[in-house]
Amino acid sequence: QVQPVESGGGLVQAGGSLRLSCAAPVNFFRVSILSWYREVPGKERELVAIITGGGTFSYADSVKGRFTISRDDAKNSFYLQMNSLKPEDTGVYYCSLRYIKDEYWGLGTQVTVSS
Repeated sequence: QVQPVESGGGLVQAGGSLRLSCAAPVNFFRVSILSWYREVPGKERELVAIITGGGTFSYADSVKGRFTISRDDAKNSFYLQMNSLKPEDTGVYYCSLRYIKDEYWGLGTQVTVSS
């Protein structure tokens, strides 16, 4: 069963950094789309960052210049480096990947940024 697992969430002060990781027991050379979403109570799940099947990197306007998505196929993992964190970045962060033809979601990791 393909179950991505996030790690790296936590509590950080505004201006601080966190690095989220997402690992999955699949051959990452067959993974096409990698993405990070976040969810805040009362709002729809928001796409934060994505690596498309064509290798394009894209970010939500609210995180451009602060967040960086990357992948390490040898470690079957991808990451979200989050710098200059703001209280409005608080939420549950989910990773998602497309393996062959199906999409798989992690269970989420909480990120809380205090002011």
